[in-house]
Amino acid sequence: MRTVRESVLDVLRARGVTTVFGNPGSTELPMLKRFPEDFRYVLGLQEAVVVGMADGFALASRTTSLVNLHTGPGTGNAMGAILNARANRTPMVVTAGQQVRAMLTMEALLSNPQATLLPQPAVKWAYEPPRPADVPAALARAVQIAETPPHGPVFLSLPMDDFDAELTEAEDRAGRAAAARRVTHAAAADAAAVAALADRISGARSAVLVVGDDVDASGAWDAVLALAERTGLPVWAAPVSARVSFPRSHPQFRGDLAPAIGPLGRQLAGHDLVVVIGAPVFRYYPYLPGDHMPEGAELVLLTRDAEEAARAPVGDAVVADLALTVRALADRLPAAGASAPAPHERVRFPEAADGVLTPLAALAAIAQGAPENTLWVNESPSNVPQFHEATRISAPDSYLFSAGGGLGFGAAAAVGAQLGAPGRPVVCVIGDGSIHYAVQALWTAAAYKVPVTFVVLSNATYAILHWFAQLEHAQGSPGLDIPGLDITAVADGYGVRTHRAHGAGELTKLVRDAAAQQDGPVLIDVPVTTELPSL
Repeated sequence: MRTVRESVLDVLRARGVTTVFGNPGSTELPMLKRFPEDFRYVLGLQEAVVVGMADGFALASRTTSLVNLHTGPGTGNAMGAILNARANRTPMVVTAGQQVRAMLTMEALLSNPQATLLPQPAVKWAYEPPRPADVPAALARAVQIAETPPHGPVFLSLPMDDFDAELTEAEDRAGRAAAARRVTHAAAADAAAVAALADRISGARSAVLVVGDDVDASGAWDAVLALAERTGLPVWAAPVSARVSFPRSHPQFRGDLAPAIGPLGRQLAGHDLVVVIGAPVFRYYPYLPGDHMPEGAELVLLTRDAEEAARAPVGDAVVADLALTVRALADRLPAAGASAPAPHERVRFPEAADGVLTPLAALAAIAQGAPENTLWVNESPSNVPQFHEATRISAPDSYLFSAGGGLGFGAAAAVGAQLGAPGRPVVCVIGDGSIHYAVQALWTAAAYKVPVTFVVLSNATYAILHWFAQLEHAQGSPGLDIPGLDITAVADGYGVRTHRAHGAGELTKLVRDAAAQQDGPVLIDVPVTTELPSL
C-alpha cells in the first residue's frame, strides 16, 4: 500500500511544484525523508528568508512556490515575509510541520495549538487536515486556491506522523484525482459594461490611464500597451508600484502618481475620466488629506480582485480578467494614432563634489553596466524615483519590488528570482539598511552558486525614515542611523565575492562583469550620498 508521503509527492509532481524552499526542523523531517531526486530543496538559514526566496521564485517563474517551515516558531519567524507575499499576490503554498496527533491534545513540545489561526489574515486559506488520508487532497486544494485570482499564499499545518500512514486504494485514487484537476481562471467582462466604458472614454474631454502591478502579473502588458497606443491616452503608474506595467521609455508615459490623497488628486487635475487597470485605488502612505479625484473627474477600475473593487474609496469597477477586458475595450474604441516609442537612452550623471556618488549617479552607472534583459529587484525605498529615472524599464517581467512596504524582500527575492528565471541576469539594488533584514540570503546564494548581482547603496542611515520624520514632524526620533556596518565583511563570511566601488566607471564595469558570469553571487558596496524623497 502507498503512503501519504508518496501521494503528496505525486500531487506536487502533477502540479509542477518540485522546488521546495525550507528550513527544516524535527517536525518536518518525516515529510522530507528519502527526498526524491526529481525534487530540489533550497535551504535558507532563517524562515523569513525562505519565504522571501519562494516569493521571488514564484513571481519570476510565473509558477506556484512551495515553502516548508518548522511548526509554530518557524511560521512566526516567517510572518513578515508572508505578509509581503500577500501584498505581492504571490501564488505560494506554505506548509508547516505539526506535532504527532497523539500529543496534540496535551500540547506537547512544538505543538502548534491553533495552527490555522497563526498565519491569518496573511493567507487566503489556512487548514489542518482532519485525517492523514486528507493530506494529498488538501495540498491539491491549497495549490488551486493559491492560483485563483487574486493570487496569494495559503497555509497547511501537517502533523508529522501523517506521512508514513498508509492509504487504502480508494484514498489513493482520491488523491490522484484531486491532483489531476485543472481550474481555468479567465472571466471576461460583461459586454454591456465594456461598451459603457468605451462610450465613457470616447465621450471624455481628457481621459487618462493608470496602470498597476496586476497588468504585468496577469500577462496584460501587451493588451494595455495596445489600448494606450490606440487611444493616444497618457499613462501613469499607480502609486508605490511593485512591478513595471508600461514601458517607461514610451512617449505616452507620464511617471508615477504620488502615494498620498491630496497630491495624487492634484496630479490628475485637468482629467475628467481616470481608468485604473490592475491597481488598488490607491496605495496611499503617508496621510496627506485632500480630494481623491479632481473636481468633476470620474474613475473606473478594472481589476481581477472583487475585494479590491469593494474597498476603493471612489469610482466604479469592473471585475474580470484584465487582458480579455482590455482587448475587448480596445476593439470598441476608434484609433487615435500614437507616436512611436522613444529609444531607451542611458545617461551618465555627474558625481557629487566630494567624490561620493549621488544615488542617481550610482543608479545610472549600474543601469549602464546591466544587460538589456536584466530582471531588476529593488529594495532601496528612498531611491525609487532615481532608480526608475536611471533604468527606464520597458519590458514585462523585469521589475520586482515589495508591495507590502515591509523590508526583507529584496535580497531573498533576488535569489529566488534567479532560481526561477535562470536564463536572465538578476541585479538586486538594495539599501545598506534593507539588506540586513534578509542578509542570510547571501549564504543560500553562495551555497547554491546563484549568480545574483547585489549592489548595496550605503549611506549608513534609514533615509526613508528621515523623510517620514519630516512629514510626521517627528524629528529627533532615535534609531534612524546605522553607522559601523560593513556589508562586504558580512558577505565575505557567507562566501560571497565582494567589491567596493567609488566611481561611476568602476561601478559600471563591476556590474557588467558580475552580470556576465555564472559562478555564483557578487556583492558590490557603493557609498552614496543621502537624498530624501519628495512628493
